[in-house]
Amino acid sequence: MSIFDKVKEAAMNQFIEVIEWLDNTGDTMVYRFPVAGQEIKNGAQLIVRESQAAVFVYEGQVADVFTPGKYTIDGGNTPILSKLGAWKFGFNSPFKSEVYFVNTKQFTDMKWGTSNPVMLRDADFGIVRLRAFGGYSLTIKDPSEFIKQIAGTNAQFSTDDIEGQLKRAIVTEFSDALGELKIPALDLASQYKEIGEQIRGQINGDFGSWGLEVTKFFVENVSLPPEVEAAMDKRAQMGALGDAQRYMQFQAADALRDAAQNEGGGAGLGAGLGAGFAVGGQMANVFGQQAAGSAGGGQAAATVPCPACGKANAAGAKFCAECGGKMEIAQVPCVKCGAQLREGAKFCSECGSSQEKQKCTGCQAELAPGAKFCPECGTKTE
Repeated sequence: MSIFDKVKEAAMNQFIEVIEWLDNTGDTMVYRFPVAGQEIKNGAQLIVRESQAAVFVYEGQVADVFTPGKYTIDGGNTPILSKLGAWKFGFNSPFKSEVYFVNTKQFTDMKWGTSNPVMLRDADFGIVRLRAFGGYSLTIKDPSEFIKQIAGTNAQFSTDDIEGQLKRAIVTEFSDALGELKIPALDLASQYKEIGEQIRGQINGDFGSWGLEVTKFFVENVSLPPEVEAAMDKRAQMGALGDAQRYMQFQAADALRDAAQNEGGGAGLGAGLGAGFAVGGQMANVFGQQAAGSAGGGQAAATVPCPACGKANAAGAKFCAECGGKMEIAQVPCVKCGAQLREGAKFCSECGSSQEKQKCTGCQAELAPGAKFCPECGTKTE
């Protein structure tokens, strides 16, 4: 054997003879077979497993895509021979090419969610801000297009490299789909499947240009702002009560009983009587409204709209029968001058006296507004 033949044989031993890839990561989408500085030998075996595709790139262009199976690069039964120009030196010459293995399986348990609330107009609650999250499954539908548009020349490309871009596209389509479907906030929970299918169809319109396809899309939860949830809870409570008018009478009677049982001393008794008078006035209004309704016979009672939800209520009602909101702003007398003030006011608009409760400097017991002595230890207030 000549020196030239020995050198040729040693060089041939460096050529790649088996091209295959086993994925042990679970999230790798594209893997470039390490052929840098090496050549593919004529007669080499290409093994493409199920849920894989092998993409040959020659001189910077996608030359061929191989589906699952076993192939022999021997110059007769492989379509790649008609596309690669490296065979111009004869079938005994090796050729250089980049080989990319593409995972065509379904990548499951992919997560999406709104980083900021999505503002929408709702028929029941007006403008609301929604947050949502869920999951989806993804697969590479067109391996060559995915390499051209997304993976590029990366030696290894995983789901983490594209997850952020996919999330932004999904949130955009989610907001658009909710706006088009116009589903009331109260009915969202019963429409998760329909919303998911609508969004999946719109997403695939965008992902298709990247060689991707969303096979499953799930909406796990759509949450409302706390104030809207509180209003929904209040509406559910009012619906469970049935007759809101009788419920208000019952609450007024309980408040009057509690005020009569107050034994906090002179100041406490005065506060209790004041609360009793206020509640008594409310009861008088409620009972007076019923008496007026009875005296009116068959005539329709006057109604006023609720300032919160717009529901028509009987004139004189203190609370809305639909949402439970107050129909008017309650007023209380000033602890010093007796002027009528808005309930919850901290200072009197007439004399400037503080309306907040104070604590005894001796025993730290809570004092009623305007109290001169502590009902617990008798200490004089400042």
